[in-house]
Amino acid sequence: MEVIFIVPLVLALFVFFSLFFTVKQQSSVVIERFGKFQSVRNSGLQIKIPVIDRVAGRVNLKIQQLDVIIETKTKDNVFIKMKVSVQFKVIQEKVYDAFYKLEYPHDQITAYVFDVVRAEVPKLKLDDVFERKDDIAIAVKRELNEAMTTYGYDIINTLVTDIDPDIQVKNAMNRINAADREKTAAEFEAESSRIRIVAKAKAEAESKRLQGQGIADQRREIARGLVESVEVLNGVGINSQEASALIVVTQHYDTLQAIGADANSNLILLPNSPQAGSDMLNNMVASFSASNQVGEMMKKNNLTKKVKSKDEHHTPKLPPANESDLTV
Repeated sequence: MEVIFIVPLVLALFVFFSLFFTVKQQSSVVIERFGKFQSVRNSGLQIKIPVIDRVAGRVNLKIQQLDVIIETKTKDNVFIKMKVSVQFKVIQEKVYDAFYKLEYPHDQITAYVFDVVRAEVPKLKLDDVFERKDDIAIAVKRELNEAMTTYGYDIINTLVTDIDPDIQVKNAMNRINAADREKTAAEFEAESSRIRIVAKAKAEAESKRLQGQGIADQRREIARGLVESVEVLNGVGINSQEASALIVVTQHYDTLQAIGADANSNLILLPNSPQAGSDMLNNMVASFSASNQVGEMMKKNNLTKKVKSKDEHHTPKLPPANESDLTV
């Protein structure tokens, strides 16, 4: 008797618990009654008729991502692999279409991505593919939205996440980039060398200018010192010629002393006899006397020429005689 009561009790409990089921957040459940669509249940605690109603399937309402890898070629016949990431979700109001109209939605989306990419990329060169990848992504999203909305899917976004050309093409692009950078580096190095040369030339010019100015100042001070020395010697009864000769001889001996102070000097002065200084002094005095005589003669000649030219200029001109004056 106890077994008879236990079986109905178990069946009753099974039926009772079969009445209730839960639906998770961001998902929907499709209920069928005898194989026919009955309703769509959303998140929370739900009730169905046991045995008569059944859960046909659960639909995820979260945003999903599908990565599609496509191999295609560009306008300049370069084969590349592209990775397109499609982010999509099921529209809550169109769960029926998403569940019943498409059996393999991922395959459908992949087919549309292949179709769009292989229609757009062959129109572009390789460099343009990298620059206009956003345009390709927008074209894929537009085409997918038009096709998949009918089936209850909303395309949130499409992203071209990777563009991978053939390895030989990448190596060639790297070589081109390296050559271009080497060219730029060579231009900068040449400009740097030019700047250094110009700066060095300016520095040398400024050095020469300052050196010349220093030599001029030095010679000016030497001349001033010579004038003062001559004046001092004149004050003790030595005339200008003898004073100049004495100064030159003194500078000569100062030069010999400076040369002799260098132990490694190989300079030989010819002639270098003991009476060389006396001969130099006598020769200088004679040369100074001769130059003074020549200068005095040139001054007299110039003065004579000036006087003659003045006399000719002031000589009065007589008027021509008339014929009547010549007649006796």
